[in-house]
Amino acid sequence: MTGPLTRRQALIVAVSATVTTDAWAAPDLLTFDALYKSRGVRGLEFSDRLLALRGMTVAITGFMAPPLKAESTFFVLTSQPMAICPFCQSDADWPDDIIVVILQSAAPMTAAGSRLTVTGILEVGSKTDAGTGFVSQIRLVNANFAAAV
Repeated sequence: MTGPLTRRQALIVAVSATVTTDAWAAPDLLTFDALYKSRGVRGLEFSDRLLALRGMTVAITGFMAPPLKAESTFFVLTSQPMAICPFCQSDADWPDDIIVVILQSAAPMTAAGSRLTVTGILEVGSKTDAGTGFVSQIRLVNANFAAAV
């Protein structure tokens, strides 16, 4: 039977289309080059793009820094592979472009040097982790990761 949709059917179709579109929307892509706009008098300044994506789901590809444990709920994502654990050095030795990744749940860490794509909710601004005492400027929370293609 074809004919005009009832008001209820039209509402169900409209809501379904909105939910489906939002639920399956691809995350915004972020790159390490887009984290900062410049090195100003006060140090590194966050880029306008980074600030615009704050609170949104983003994806970024990088390398897992050597982790502290074989399985963890967090790790550091870097733009280049690192040979040493960033937590084992002074912060002066750390690259500027790192992102702390806080996972949805504990997961086995990958071998350093493997390219990963990480997806999570972007947080920006200084924050001290209550459990570890680590300070971060850029974080992906409620995150997951997979081998980059």
